[in-house]
Amino acid sequence: MMTDQTDRKRRVRGGGGAARRAERTTPVYEAAGFIERNIPNFEILTDEALETIEENADRLLETIGVKFVENPDALARWKEAGAEIDEERVRFPRGLLRQLIATAPSRFTQHARNPERNVDIGGKSLVLAPVYGPPFVRDLDNGRRYAKIEDFQKLVKLGHMSKWLHHSGGTVCEPTDIAVNKRHYDMLLAHMTLTDKPFMGSVTEPSRAEDSVEMCKLLFGAEFVDQNAVMTSLININSPLTFDPIMVGALEVYAAANQACIISPFIVGGAMAPVTVAGTLTQVLAEAMVGLAYSQLIRPAAPVIFGAFVTSIDMNSGAPTFGTPEASKILYGAGQLARRLGLPFRSGGALCGSKLPDAQAAYESANTLNAALLGGVNFMLHSCGWLEGGLVTSFEKYVMDADQLGIIHHLAKGVDMSEAAQAMEAFAEVGPGGHFLGSAHTREHFQSAFWRTNVLDYRPFEAWSQDNSADTAQLANARMKTMLNNYEKPALDPAIEDALNDFVAQKKASMPDAFA
Repeated sequence: MMTDQTDRKRRVRGGGGAARRAERTTPVYEAAGFIERNIPNFEILTDEALETIEENADRLLETIGVKFVENPDALARWKEAGAEIDEERVRFPRGLLRQLIATAPSRFTQHARNPERNVDIGGKSLVLAPVYGPPFVRDLDNGRRYAKIEDFQKLVKLGHMSKWLHHSGGTVCEPTDIAVNKRHYDMLLAHMTLTDKPFMGSVTEPSRAEDSVEMCKLLFGAEFVDQNAVMTSLININSPLTFDPIMVGALEVYAAANQACIISPFIVGGAMAPVTVAGTLTQVLAEAMVGLAYSQLIRPAAPVIFGAFVTSIDMNSGAPTFGTPEASKILYGAGQLARRLGLPFRSGGALCGSKLPDAQAAYESANTLNAALLGGVNFMLHSCGWLEGGLVTSFEKYVMDADQLGIIHHLAKGVDMSEAAQAMEAFAEVGPGGHFLGSAHTREHFQSAFWRTNVLDYRPFEAWSQDNSADTAQLANARMKTMLNNYEKPALDPAIEDALNDFVAQKKASMPDAFA
């Protein structure tokens, strides 16, 4: 069976604009490997500024500390490790957290069921994953609505076929037509069977993390799972300075199972952190270090990612804002702090506050995507599909963003300075006053010289107006439908798929539905 890795180019024969339009709207399902940057990181903070933030974070953790709520086992672990415990408050002597964090790997591989889709996270790599968490979906055909499992499955299929997307993600939308205590089974099953790209586990309750590990053992084998990361999962800190038992419980399960966790403060600046960049960075570093170190208390060398999700706030309405310069500064600074700890870094995404996939969405998303590329992000969640401050997964924006991720790939390559790229033979052939369109150098390199969109319309006005004058959202809607119509499920051993389906059926049958 052909998969999205297959070099499958269905081209419409014939000449003229009709053939070119058909080629543009007919999907080519290839899978680009994860990015290895060949460009420098943008470092906004001086060494002196970084040292000041680190000193302030150490002082915050030593004097104020954090709370581990309703988790006596965590408090006992911290006490044994040398922290000071005062009821649920934990304070840390200087050096303890960095000593623990030192066992975490600086780079690790997350394995996919298709080894060609494995991704490396850390160093100069950049792995792109889709939107995570919205309860609503939107498309041009049905508008804004609560998400259902059918929507979730469609998004996984789109991710499978998106060339520039390396990762299937996790909760690409929240399927509200399935009971809260059972929907994680259906989401995991979709990621495991409808794509062969890597995926994320459930974190909404520790037992659901355990289910995620058990299903991975069926998919990969128990011994392989124990020795290799096959899931990445998002552990948000309840900022400011609070670790709740649900997220910490999921972290404990995944760390014990040697599965990767993103330790990510979730901060709306001005509400959950100070209004200043330096103050927010101090809090991000302090919160992240506690979570990162705790993972190593559970299992030394368990893979972890230093996360930072920070947005500013509109002080008039209280709504979060995206794509702002302050958020970019925090992203750049957090990347520097993560690298000083020697850890992979998560941030960024195609973030926006717009209600529609419009110009506001494009501006705000582009600002964050570019900051993530330049800021040294290794794992970019929300890289496509995010709308309305994360409340909505937009099918059209998913396709638009996934197309634009090709630009990230091309920018990350840097400038080719090979002999062919220097093009001296082209100058010699064309000479003064000539043109390069027909030169041998152009004929040899034009197919790979420039990034090409699969969504945007570059035709002249006359051709565009004669073809329904479609805007970008309409073009993306058509592209989305073409992709879904041409989707082909990647091969999976029938015995493994049967085992997964049986596990899910038995688990669901063992408990009543719960919608809270």
